[in-house]
This record gives sequence, C-alpha cells and structure tokens, in this order.
Amino acid sequence: MKNWKNHLLVLILVAIAEAIGVMKFKFGPGTIVLLPMLYALIMGIFLSPKFLKVVKEKDMKDAGALITISLMLLMARYGTMIGPTLPKIIKSSPALILQELGNLGTVLLGVPVAVMLGLKRETIGAAHSIAREPNIALISDIYGLDGEEGQGVMGVYICGTVVGTVFFGLLASFFAAYTPLHPYSLAMASGVGSASMMTAAVGSLTAMFPDMKDTLAAFGAASNMLSGLDGLYMCLWLSLPLTEWLYKKTYKFKYGVEATTSKEA
Repeated sequence: MKNWKNHLLVLILVAIAEAIGVMKFKFGPGTIVLLPMLYALIMGIFLSPKFLKVVKEKDMKDAGALITISLMLLMARYGTMIGPTLPKIIKSSPALILQELGNLGTVLLGVPVAVMLGLKRETIGAAHSIAREPNIALISDIYGLDGEEGQGVMGVYICGTVVGTVFFGLLASFFAAYTPLHPYSLAMASGVGSASMMTAAVGSLTAMFPDMKDTLAAFGAASNMLSGLDGLYMCLWLSLPLTEWLYKKTYKFKYGVEATTSKEA
C-alpha cells in the first residue's frame, strides 16, 4: 500500500481507458465489445520491464498483491444487481450449480491437446481449469508455483488475462447469433470465475439484447460468484485428480513410457 508510484500509474491508466470508453464492432450478426479494462491491461503491459521499463519487478509484485482486492470491489458492484432478480436466479439455481461440471470439459479437451503439443507436467496446471486466481492458489499449495505445474497455470492465467476478454466477448456474440441458446443461459455460462471475462461476455450480450441488460448482468454475476465458491472444490475433488489420471494415460500413449511425477506432489 506504500507504493504510491503504482497507485498514480493506475489512476492515469484508468483515466485514459475510461476516456476511450467502450468500443463496439459488428461481427456478422453479433457484436464484439472492447471494454476499458482491456485498454488498461494493454497499456500496463507496455509499461513493464520488458518494454518501456516504467515499472520495475518490485512494482509488479506489489501490484500483484492487490489484484484480489480490486476484483472484490468489482464483484461487490455486481452483487448489487442480484437482489432485484433474485427470484429468477433461485429458479435457475440447479443450472448455476451444475454448470461447474463444465470444468471437466476443460480437462478432457485440454490435457490431450497439451500433451500432443509437447507439454509435460505443465499440462497439469494449464489444463485442470481456466486458471484464475483460486486455481493459482490451489496449484501453488499442492505443487508450488516454481515447478512445472506452476508454470502451466501461470501461463494460462496470463493468456486468459490478455486475450480472454476479447475471446469471451466474441464467443458470447457468436453463440447468441448462431445458436438457439437463450441469452440467460449464455450469461450464466460466462460466469467461469473470471470477473473480466464475465464482464466482456455480458457486455456483448447486453449490446445485442439491451432490454435484458439488468437480468443478464445479474445471472452473470451470480454464476461468477458460485464459480468462486464451489469451483475450487470441484477442481480439488474432481478436475485435478482427473487431470493427473488423463495426463498419465495420454503421456504413455504418446511417448510409450510412464509419466514422471512431480517433485512437489
């Protein structure tokens, strides 16, 4: 909290990003929505030691400690939208809870692809989930972030932060335009545990269905909160053990030998 340089830079980046505002582009029948959050992220990347060197490694570590607090403020804002639509959310609660089984789809698709691309133990961290903050904490606790599993989860986390908002916004528009899925179901599906990705997806849906604006935001926020609550346990009890098992099977299929075990396990 004593790093005033970070606070000043954040204030400047936010002011510039908000001045640019939301940008919308038509993509077929859908809409791609670029949010100020994305502009701030890109500008922040160029301030890093690898580019303009405005910030140092210490500044980046100090900023990283505040990510969770910042996201808590965002989720508190979304929480205020849930109250007026609470009856609809309660009716959809089974769907909101069961959607966490979608984590298993990430494993079944991601592990074979990662191994075939040549990844080793990095596959465990990269493919067990979409690798947001709770998943980083889980991998750190079990394997450690200095190991291969930690490198995998951090790699996916960074990629998700950089391109995830654009990808989710585009994906939501595509499914809303080309599939019979209801906008409410798409809003629920956007709550995967990432506030930025959920915001981008709901923003795209809101641009296409402005009359459903408040309800879409409420469904997305409620889904995201539930993902944060039970998603971690879903990963711990189901997706992570499945990832380990599938990794060993896929590794043996490709290389013909047993997979190595983690030094941290």
